[in-house]
Amino acid sequence: MLSVVRSCDTNDRSCISNQSRRSHRSDRSRVKAGTIMSQFLSGSQDNVRDNEGNGRNMESRRNSGMANGNEQEGRVLVLYTGGTIGMMRNEQGALVPITNAFVKNLRKYPQLYDREYAEKRFGAMGPLVLPVTATDSRRVVYSVFEYSNLCDSSNMTMDEWIRIANDIKESYERFDGFVILHGTDTLSYTASALSFMLEALGKIVILTGSQVPIFDTRSDGLDNFLAALVIAANYNIPEVCVFFGTNLLRGNRTSKTSASSFEAFQSPNFPPLATANIKIEVDYRSIFRPCTMEKFYVHASLNRNVGLLRLFPSITSDLVKVFLQPPIEGVILQSYGMGNVPTNREDIIEELRAATKRGVIIVNITQCATGCVSDAYEAGKLLQKAGVISGFDMTPEAALTKLAYVLSKNEWDTETKRQMMQTNLRGELTAGRPPTIQDWDLVEAVARSLRLSSAAELQELGSILFPAMLNAAVIRRDVVKLESLRGYGADISQANADGRTALHIACCEGDLKVVRRLLKMGANVHIKDRFDRTPLTDAIEYDRHEIIRVLLQCGAHLHGEAMMIGEKMCAAATIGNTKRLQSYLLAGADLSQKNISGRTPLHFAALHDHVETTKFLMDHGADPRCVDMLGKTAADLAEAARAAGATRLLAPFKQNGVQYVDEKIVSRVQNLDLSQ
Repeated sequence: MLSVVRSCDTNDRSCISNQSRRSHRSDRSRVKAGTIMSQFLSGSQDNVRDNEGNGRNMESRRNSGMANGNEQEGRVLVLYTGGTIGMMRNEQGALVPITNAFVKNLRKYPQLYDREYAEKRFGAMGPLVLPVTATDSRRVVYSVFEYSNLCDSSNMTMDEWIRIANDIKESYERFDGFVILHGTDTLSYTASALSFMLEALGKIVILTGSQVPIFDTRSDGLDNFLAALVIAANYNIPEVCVFFGTNLLRGNRTSKTSASSFEAFQSPNFPPLATANIKIEVDYRSIFRPCTMEKFYVHASLNRNVGLLRLFPSITSDLVKVFLQPPIEGVILQSYGMGNVPTNREDIIEELRAATKRGVIIVNITQCATGCVSDAYEAGKLLQKAGVISGFDMTPEAALTKLAYVLSKNEWDTETKRQMMQTNLRGELTAGRPPTIQDWDLVEAVARSLRLSSAAELQELGSILFPAMLNAAVIRRDVVKLESLRGYGADISQANADGRTALHIACCEGDLKVVRRLLKMGANVHIKDRFDRTPLTDAIEYDRHEIIRVLLQCGAHLHGEAMMIGEKMCAAATIGNTKRLQSYLLAGADLSQKNISGRTPLHFAALHDHVETTKFLMDHGADPRCVDMLGKTAADLAEAARAAGATRLLAPFKQNGVQYVDEKIVSRVQNLDLSQ
């Protein structure tokens, strides 16, 4: 496959001296990488090939096999960047990455590829599909985009982080979730960096890897990969996460703690977001939800002039002084215990003070695996007086990547950057929590009356009570009650038994004030219910135009097969429902989208002589020259049906007896299996 990431430079350690040359090369390769990802997603180029060397067309794959019964599908994009998980053993038994071998081998494993379903639905060279089990709510359909050259994680740089972020941006609206296969050594750095770069993230991104290759007889890679795929397809957790062992962890809270254990990653100061045992159990109260009404975007720049400085006994002031010299702009200081430095080393304190006066941002974190820094001791107060700010309980990986992110924000002045480093931006730090109502008081009160006591029973009760009460508050338009329920521990995006959230209900009810409040409380616009409907779907089908605009502002988008959206618009045009077509237009639909027979909404509006609808479609870009599978335009159908009004409107586009056949439609219809 063509390269998405340049071959990793073996001399990356010389990045400061080669910075300008590498930056120029990075800009060129980033443009190339974005173009290749676009080609992979659109299938617009014949030379874009899958991992088995065969040309594929993504658009035809998405539209093929539409009749898959009532089975729900979750679409996942896998970005295979390298690492142990996909390596093979060569003739000498050494582990090496082999180009284009990963997907070819995935298709051989029945746990990873349901051949019968996949080939029936998509064809032999379509995306991969996991087998379905009785506990899955959605069938996992995943596409693998293999990076070339595959990059060992020790060779990862900020350039690769930026490329990964941009690849997610390119494909964001086409998939429900993302899995990044990555080497383990620097995985926490990548996860932390992406958590800051992916702004207003509304979908799950999971990084995983393994200690042993996935195709080895005894491997942790198989379980890690399968669990990451299932979670990415089925659970709406709008965070960058790490899955390893049995735990889904917040990405910017993780560190690699073992070179050999299958439980290689820990989240020292924050509990898992989910655990994957026999059942996958999600702690929805722990999820960090963006509470700004913004659309997803990527901040694709990072400041490279940052570093980690770890104190040790007898460290010299000369070393500290040299480390703090330009071009350094930010430093993560790893101090002792709760943030202490030697109180008898005024020379070191003076160097830190001089650097902060020059504008260098110095952030103090602990060298300990758990806990946080504090100014409770004299040594901590000395740092504070020298201008060093607290990093609270951030991991070194999170602190360093956050500093690179914050320093790259040119619109912020130095004081704002210092404040942002001490602000919880993505759940990366705990800076104290104001007193609130005990989270589970309400549930526990009901549990006592029902004589329930176990943790599992309490959690199940909460999953029933909170969605019901949230939805009731939405119907009553009671914003105060919504805030109160969140104070009691309710997840504002928690779904009921039908998978519907308070935002789904609010979009049906049509109260813009309630919708805005829910969005500002962190309600997610991408959650699909059991009927595969998002809040945007409900807003469209209830013609809530103002709500559609607000949802789009927060990153909502149309989902599902383009042809199925075309069917719905054609149905609206058939009955002259112009308002519904306006809803689809606002949501970004193409009014010339064809249905399975090649007809557009304009064909049906003309056929049934809905003059107002016909005029609306023509005024908003519907193409009157589109032909159906029989070569008929909308004008032809209007004339055949003696639809006088539509015929007059479409007269300038009459073909005068010449027919233009859409070859793609004819080919698709000819290939339909009518025997089933």
